[in-house]
Amino acid sequence: MDAFYASVELLRRPELKGLPIVIGWRRPEYGPDSLPLSEYEGRGVVTTCTYEARAFGIHSGMAMMKARALCPQGLCLPLNFDDYRRYSRMFKAAVAEIAPVIEDRGIDEIYIDLTEVPGGSELLGRALKQKVFEATGLKCSIGITPNKLLSKIASDLDKPDGLTVLTMEDLETRIWPLPAKRINGIGPKAAERLARLEIHTIGQLAQERPEFLARHFGNNYARWLHDAAHGRDERPVVTFQKPMSRSRETTFEDDTRDPQVIARVLARLCQQVAEDLQKRRYSGRTIGVKLRYSNFKIVTRDKSLAAATNDAAEIRKAAFECLSRIPLNRTIRLIGVRVGSLYAEGEEPAPVQERGTTPDLFGD
Repeated sequence: MDAFYASVELLRRPELKGLPIVIGWRRPEYGPDSLPLSEYEGRGVVTTCTYEARAFGIHSGMAMMKARALCPQGLCLPLNFDDYRRYSRMFKAAVAEIAPVIEDRGIDEIYIDLTEVPGGSELLGRALKQKVFEATGLKCSIGITPNKLLSKIASDLDKPDGLTVLTMEDLETRIWPLPAKRINGIGPKAAERLARLEIHTIGQLAQERPEFLARHFGNNYARWLHDAAHGRDERPVVTFQKPMSRSRETTFEDDTRDPQVIARVLARLCQQVAEDLQKRRYSGRTIGVKLRYSNFKIVTRDKSLAAATNDAAEIRKAAFECLSRIPLNRTIRLIGVRVGSLYAEGEEPAPVQERGTTPDLFGD
Protein backbone atom coordinates (compact mmCIF):
# COMPACT_ATOMS: atom_id res chain seq x y z
CA MET A 1 0.00 0.00 0.00
CA ASP A 2 1.34 3.47 -0.93
CA ALA A 3 2.20 5.65 2.11
CA PHE A 4 -0.52 3.67 3.89
CA TYR A 5 -1.06 5.58 7.14
CA ALA A 6 -0.86 8.95 5.41
CA SER A 7 -3.22 7.82 2.64
CA VAL A 8 -5.79 6.64 5.18
CA GLU A 9 -5.59 10.02 6.95
CA LEU A 10 -6.13 11.85 3.66
CA LEU A 11 -9.34 9.89 3.06
CA ARG A 12 -10.65 11.47 6.24
CA ARG A 13 -9.20 14.90 5.47
CA PRO A 14 -9.08 15.28 1.66
CA GLU A 15 -8.44 19.02 1.98
CA LEU A 16 -4.86 18.14 3.01
CA LYS A 17 -4.03 16.37 -0.26
CA GLY A 18 -0.89 17.71 -1.88
CA LEU A 19 0.61 18.96 1.39
CA PRO A 20 3.75 17.60 3.09
CA ILE A 21 2.20 15.54 5.91
CA VAL A 22 4.15 13.74 8.65
CA ILE A 23 2.47 10.99 10.68
CA GLY A 24 3.70 10.16 14.16
CA TRP A 25 2.81 13.10 16.38
CA ARG A 26 1.72 12.08 19.87
CA ARG A 27 -1.39 14.21 20.25
CA PRO A 28 -2.37 15.35 23.75
CA GLU A 29 -5.62 13.81 24.98
CA TYR A 30 -7.63 16.97 24.29
CA GLY A 31 -5.28 18.49 21.72
CA PRO A 32 -5.99 19.55 18.13
CA ASP A 33 -6.26 17.09 15.23
CA SER A 34 -3.10 18.43 13.61
CA LEU A 35 -0.08 20.57 14.37
CA PRO A 36 2.16 22.70 12.12
CA LEU A 37 5.53 20.98 11.95
CA SER A 38 7.17 24.32 12.78
CA GLU A 39 5.47 24.18 16.22
CA TYR A 40 6.47 20.61 17.05
CA GLU A 41 8.54 20.15 20.21
CA GLY A 42 9.54 16.70 21.39
CA ARG A 43 11.51 13.61 20.59
CA GLY A 44 9.09 11.60 18.54
CA VAL A 45 9.95 9.71 15.39
CA VAL A 46 8.34 9.88 11.95
CA THR A 47 6.20 6.78 11.41
CA THR A 48 5.44 7.61 7.78
CA CYS A 49 4.80 10.63 5.58
CA THR A 50 3.27 11.65 2.28
CA TYR A 51 5.28 11.68 -0.93
CA GLU A 52 5.23 15.48 -0.80
CA ALA A 53 7.08 15.30 2.54
CA ARG A 54 9.50 12.73 1.16
CA ALA A 55 10.52 15.23 -1.48
CA PHE A 56 12.10 17.26 1.36
CA GLY A 57 14.17 14.27 2.48
CA ILE A 58 11.84 13.16 5.28
CA HIS A 59 11.52 9.40 5.78
CA SER A 60 10.25 6.82 8.26
CA GLY A 61 12.36 6.52 11.40
CA MET A 62 13.63 10.11 11.21
CA ALA A 63 13.46 12.26 14.34
CA MET A 64 10.50 14.63 14.16
CA MET A 65 12.74 17.57 15.05
CA LYS A 66 14.92 16.84 12.03
CA ALA A 67 11.79 16.62 9.88
CA ARG A 68 10.80 20.04 11.24
CA ALA A 69 14.16 21.46 10.18
CA LEU A 70 13.80 20.00 6.68
CA CYS A 71 10.21 21.08 6.15
CA PRO A 72 8.87 23.57 8.73
CA GLN A 73 5.87 24.27 6.50
CA GLY A 74 4.74 20.63 6.89
CA LEU A 75 1.89 19.37 9.03
CA CYS A 76 1.92 16.73 11.82
CA LEU A 77 -0.92 14.26 12.21
CA PRO A 78 -1.35 11.75 15.05
CA LEU A 79 -1.41 8.00 14.58
CA ASN A 80 -4.83 6.36 14.34
CA PHE A 81 -4.26 2.61 14.44
CA ASP A 82 -7.93 1.66 14.64
CA ASP A 83 -8.48 3.12 11.17
CA TYR A 84 -5.26 1.65 9.79
CA ARG A 85 -6.20 -1.85 10.94
CA ARG A 86 -9.71 -1.48 9.50
CA TYR A 87 -8.40 -0.44 6.07
CA SER A 88 -5.78 -3.18 6.24
CA ARG A 89 -8.50 -5.80 6.66
CA MET A 90 -10.46 -4.23 3.80
CA PHE A 91 -7.63 -4.24 1.27
CA LYS A 92 -6.63 -7.81 2.10
CA ALA A 93 -10.23 -9.01 1.77
CA ALA A 94 -10.44 -7.29 -1.62
CA VAL A 95 -7.29 -9.04 -2.84
CA ALA A 96 -8.54 -12.40 -1.57
CA GLU A 97 -11.55 -12.18 -3.90
CA ILE A 98 -9.14 -12.54 -6.84
CA ALA A 99 -6.13 -14.33 -5.35
CA PRO A 100 -6.84 -16.21 -2.10
CA VAL A 101 -3.29 -17.52 -1.49
CA ILE A 102 -1.93 -14.63 0.58
CA GLU A 103 1.04 -14.24 2.92
CA ASP A 104 0.40 -11.44 5.41
CA ARG A 105 3.55 -9.36 5.93
CA GLY A 106 2.10 -6.66 8.14
CA ILE A 107 -0.53 -3.98 8.16
CA ASP A 108 0.24 -2.63 4.66
CA GLU A 109 2.00 -5.40 2.72
CA ILE A 110 1.24 -8.90 1.44
CA TYR A 111 2.68 -11.51 -0.90
CA ILE A 112 0.26 -13.20 -3.31
CA ASP A 113 0.71 -16.46 -5.24
CA LEU A 114 -0.83 -16.00 -8.70
CA THR A 115 0.34 -19.35 -10.09
CA GLU A 116 -3.11 -20.91 -10.22
CA VAL A 117 -5.04 -17.70 -10.94
CA PRO A 118 -6.15 -17.50 -14.60
CA GLY A 119 -5.15 -14.45 -16.61
CA GLY A 120 -2.02 -12.62 -17.70
CA SER A 121 0.21 -10.85 -15.18
CA GLU A 122 -0.54 -7.32 -16.38
CA LEU A 123 -4.28 -7.98 -16.47
CA LEU A 124 -4.27 -9.52 -12.99
CA GLY A 125 -2.21 -6.66 -11.60
CA ARG A 126 -4.66 -4.07 -12.90
CA ALA A 127 -7.61 -6.09 -11.61
CA LEU A 128 -6.04 -6.27 -8.14
CA LYS A 129 -5.36 -2.52 -8.07
CA GLN A 130 -8.91 -1.75 -9.16
CA LYS A 131 -10.40 -4.13 -6.59
CA VAL A 132 -8.36 -2.55 -3.77
CA PHE A 133 -9.30 0.97 -4.88
CA GLU A 134 -13.02 0.12 -5.07
CA ALA A 135 -12.93 -1.39 -1.56
CA THR A 136 -10.84 1.29 0.16
CA GLY A 137 -10.34 4.35 -2.03
CA LEU A 138 -6.59 3.75 -1.67
CA LYS A 139 -3.86 3.08 -4.21
CA CYS A 140 -1.19 0.40 -4.06
CA SER A 141 1.94 -0.63 -5.93
CA ILE A 142 2.37 -4.18 -7.19
CA GLY A 143 5.40 -6.12 -8.39
CA ILE A 144 4.73 -9.36 -10.30
CA THR A 145 7.77 -11.59 -10.82
CA PRO A 146 8.75 -15.27 -10.55
CA ASN A 147 9.48 -15.08 -6.80
CA LYS A 148 9.08 -13.16 -3.56
CA LEU A 149 12.56 -11.59 -3.52
CA LEU A 150 12.15 -9.99 -6.95
CA SER A 151 8.52 -9.01 -6.31
CA LYS A 152 9.55 -7.13 -3.17
CA ILE A 153 12.06 -5.12 -5.21
CA ALA A 154 9.69 -4.65 -8.15
CA SER A 155 6.85 -3.33 -6.00
CA ASP A 156 9.04 -0.32 -5.13
CA LEU A 157 10.27 0.49 -8.62
CA ASP A 158 7.30 2.54 -9.84
CA LYS A 159 5.75 3.91 -6.65
CA PRO A 160 3.26 5.41 -6.13
CA ASP A 161 0.40 3.59 -7.88
CA GLY A 162 2.87 1.36 -9.70
CA LEU A 163 2.54 -1.92 -11.53
CA THR A 164 5.82 -3.61 -12.48
CA VAL A 165 5.93 -6.98 -14.23
CA LEU A 166 9.38 -8.58 -14.55
CA THR A 167 10.74 -11.89 -15.78
CA MET A 168 14.20 -13.35 -15.24
CA GLU A 169 15.17 -11.88 -18.61
CA ASP A 170 14.70 -8.39 -17.10
CA LEU A 171 17.21 -9.04 -14.33
CA GLU A 172 20.20 -7.43 -16.05
CA THR A 173 18.37 -4.27 -17.18
CA ARG A 174 15.97 -3.58 -14.29
CA ILE A 175 17.49 -5.19 -11.19
CA TRP A 176 21.26 -5.20 -11.57
CA PRO A 177 21.64 -1.40 -11.84
CA LEU A 178 19.95 -0.93 -8.43
CA PRO A 179 21.90 -0.38 -5.21
CA ALA A 180 22.74 -3.64 -3.41
CA LYS A 181 20.80 -2.46 -0.35
CA ARG A 182 17.57 -2.70 -2.34
CA ILE A 183 17.66 -6.46 -1.78
CA ASN A 184 15.48 -7.25 1.21
CA GLY A 185 17.93 -8.87 3.63
CA ILE A 186 20.91 -6.60 2.99
CA GLY A 187 20.81 -4.24 5.96
CA PRO A 188 22.86 -1.09 6.61
CA LYS A 189 25.85 -2.92 8.09
CA ALA A 190 26.05 -5.45 5.24
CA ALA A 191 25.65 -2.63 2.69
CA GLU A 192 28.56 -0.76 4.32
CA ARG A 193 30.76 -3.86 4.19
CA LEU A 194 29.87 -4.39 0.53
CA ALA A 195 30.69 -0.75 -0.22
CA ARG A 196 34.12 -1.16 1.38
CA LEU A 197 34.66 -4.03 -1.06
CA GLU A 198 33.67 -1.69 -3.94
CA ILE A 199 30.38 -3.56 -4.40
CA HIS A 200 27.68 -0.94 -4.78
CA THR A 201 25.07 -2.38 -7.15
CA ILE A 202 23.21 -5.68 -7.37
CA GLY A 203 24.96 -6.29 -10.69
CA GLN A 204 28.39 -5.88 -9.12
CA LEU A 205 27.36 -8.30 -6.38
CA ALA A 206 26.20 -10.80 -9.00
CA GLN A 207 29.62 -10.72 -10.68
CA GLU A 208 31.55 -11.58 -7.51
CA ARG A 209 32.70 -15.13 -6.96
CA PRO A 210 31.03 -16.96 -4.05
CA GLU A 211 34.47 -17.80 -2.64
CA PHE A 212 35.34 -14.11 -2.40
CA LEU A 213 32.05 -13.29 -0.66
CA ALA A 214 32.50 -16.22 1.73
CA ARG A 215 35.84 -14.85 2.94
CA HIS A 216 34.10 -11.64 4.02
CA PHE A 217 30.60 -12.80 5.01
CA GLY A 218 30.80 -16.49 5.85
CA ASN A 219 29.57 -19.39 3.74
CA ASN A 220 25.82 -19.24 4.40
CA TYR A 221 25.31 -15.50 3.98
CA ALA A 222 27.67 -15.43 0.98
CA ARG A 223 25.65 -18.17 -0.71
CA TRP A 224 22.45 -16.24 -0.06
CA LEU A 225 23.97 -12.97 -1.38
CA HIS A 226 25.05 -14.70 -4.58
CA ASP A 227 21.63 -16.30 -5.12
CA ALA A 228 19.76 -13.08 -4.33
CA ALA A 229 21.87 -11.04 -6.76
CA HIS A 230 20.95 -13.56 -9.46
CA GLY A 231 17.25 -13.30 -8.58
CA ARG A 232 17.00 -16.79 -7.13
CA ASP A 233 14.47 -17.37 -4.33
CA GLU A 234 12.62 -20.62 -3.66
CA ARG A 235 10.57 -19.46 -0.67
CA PRO A 236 6.87 -20.29 -1.02
CA VAL A 237 4.01 -17.95 -0.17
CA VAL A 238 3.16 -18.95 3.40
CA THR A 239 -0.48 -18.44 4.31
CA PHE A 240 0.03 -18.72 8.07
CA GLN A 241 2.96 -17.93 10.34
CA LYS A 242 2.76 -18.29 14.08
CA PRO A 243 3.82 -15.03 15.76
CA MET A 244 6.89 -15.27 17.97
CA SER A 245 6.01 -12.44 20.34
CA ARG A 246 3.96 -9.30 20.95
CA SER A 247 5.50 -6.12 22.29
CA ARG A 248 4.77 -2.49 23.04
CA GLU A 249 7.19 0.32 23.76
CA THR A 250 7.19 4.08 24.06
CA THR A 251 9.72 6.91 24.13
CA PHE A 252 9.30 9.44 26.94
CA GLU A 253 8.87 13.05 25.87
CA ASP A 254 11.56 13.91 28.46
CA ASP A 255 14.15 11.57 29.95
CA THR A 256 13.02 10.51 33.41
CA ARG A 257 14.06 8.66 36.56
CA ASP A 258 10.74 9.25 38.28
CA PRO A 259 9.64 5.76 39.44
CA GLN A 260 5.96 6.78 39.40
CA VAL A 261 6.15 7.91 35.78
CA ILE A 262 8.05 4.77 34.75
CA ALA A 263 5.62 2.52 36.64
CA ARG A 264 2.56 4.23 35.16
CA VAL A 265 3.84 3.86 31.60
CA LEU A 266 4.93 0.25 32.09
CA ALA A 267 1.51 -0.66 33.50
CA ARG A 268 -0.17 0.90 30.46
CA LEU A 269 2.10 -1.00 28.05
CA CYS A 270 1.34 -4.28 29.87
CA GLN A 271 -2.37 -3.63 29.47
CA GLN A 272 -1.96 -2.92 25.76
CA VAL A 273 0.09 -6.07 25.14
CA ALA A 274 -2.48 -8.14 27.04
CA GLU A 275 -5.27 -6.73 24.86
CA ASP A 276 -3.25 -7.48 21.71
CA LEU A 277 -2.81 -11.09 22.79
CA GLN A 278 -6.44 -11.53 23.81
CA LYS A 279 -7.69 -10.23 20.45
CA ARG A 280 -5.51 -12.78 18.66
CA ARG A 281 -6.19 -15.56 21.21
CA TYR A 282 -2.56 -16.06 22.09
CA SER A 283 -0.79 -16.45 25.43
CA GLY A 284 2.89 -16.27 26.27
CA ARG A 285 5.28 -17.69 28.85
CA THR A 286 8.15 -15.21 28.65
CA ILE A 287 7.70 -11.64 29.88
CA GLY A 288 10.44 -9.10 29.22
CA VAL A 289 11.18 -5.44 29.87
CA LYS A 290 13.50 -3.21 27.87
CA LEU A 291 14.91 0.15 28.93
CA ARG A 292 16.94 2.54 26.82
CA TYR A 293 18.95 4.97 28.92
CA SER A 294 19.57 8.58 27.92
CA ASN A 295 23.00 7.51 26.61
CA PHE A 296 21.14 5.07 24.27
CA LYS A 297 22.45 1.96 26.05
CA ILE A 298 19.78 -0.76 26.10
CA VAL A 299 19.21 -3.09 29.04
CA THR A 300 16.75 -5.99 29.09
CA ARG A 301 15.49 -8.41 31.70
CA ASP A 302 12.96 -11.21 31.33
CA LYS A 303 11.14 -13.86 33.30
CA SER A 304 9.77 -17.26 32.26
CA LEU A 305 6.39 -18.16 33.75
CA ALA A 306 5.18 -21.60 34.77
CA ALA A 307 2.20 -21.29 32.41
CA ALA A 308 1.35 -19.14 29.40
CA THR A 309 -0.83 -16.09 30.05
CA ASN A 310 -2.50 -13.15 28.36
CA ASP A 311 -3.83 -11.71 31.61
CA ALA A 312 -2.84 -8.07 32.11
CA ALA A 313 -2.33 -8.46 35.87
CA GLU A 314 0.00 -11.46 35.46
CA ILE A 315 1.97 -9.74 32.71
CA ARG A 316 2.22 -6.60 34.81
CA LYS A 317 3.43 -8.54 37.87
CA ALA A 318 6.18 -10.29 35.89
CA ALA A 319 7.15 -7.08 34.11
CA PHE A 320 7.59 -5.20 37.37
CA GLU A 321 9.73 -8.06 38.70
CA CYS A 322 11.92 -7.63 35.61
CA LEU A 323 12.02 -3.86 36.11
CA SER A 324 13.19 -4.31 39.71
CA ARG A 325 16.32 -6.06 38.39
CA ILE A 326 17.33 -3.14 36.14
CA PRO A 327 19.50 -0.37 37.64
CA LEU A 328 17.75 3.00 37.50
CA ASN A 329 21.01 4.86 38.02
CA ARG A 330 20.52 7.20 35.08
CA THR A 331 17.57 8.75 33.25
CA ILE A 332 15.42 6.60 30.98
CA ARG A 333 14.61 7.48 27.37
CA LEU A 334 12.44 4.49 26.34
CA ILE A 335 10.64 1.61 28.00
CA GLY A 336 9.10 -1.49 26.43
CA VAL A 337 7.44 -4.75 27.40
CA ARG A 338 7.31 -7.96 25.42
CA VAL A 339 5.53 -11.31 25.75
CA GLY A 340 7.29 -14.18 23.99
CA SER A 341 7.08 -17.98 23.72
CA LEU A 342 3.55 -17.63 22.35
CA TYR A 343 0.93 -20.34 22.08
CA ALA A 344 -2.41 -20.21 20.32
CA GLU A 345 -5.54 -20.82 22.35
CA GLY A 346 -5.79 -24.53 23.12
CA GLU A 347 -2.14 -25.23 22.27
CA GLU A 348 -0.60 -24.32 25.63
CA PRO A 349 1.65 -27.09 26.98
CA ALA A 350 1.38 -28.31 30.54
CA PRO A 351 2.67 -25.90 33.18
CA VAL A 352 6.33 -26.28 34.07
CA GLN A 353 8.33 -25.38 37.13
CA GLU A 354 9.52 -21.80 37.01
CA ARG A 355 12.99 -21.72 35.50
CA GLY A 356 14.30 -18.21 36.20
CA THR A 357 15.53 -15.94 33.49
CA THR A 358 16.65 -16.13 29.89
CA PRO A 359 19.05 -13.52 28.47
CA ASP A 360 18.65 -11.20 25.49
CA LEU A 361 14.88 -11.33 24.99
CA PHE A 362 14.95 -8.11 22.99
CA GLY A 363 18.50 -8.31 21.62
CA ASP A 364 21.02 -5.50 21.52
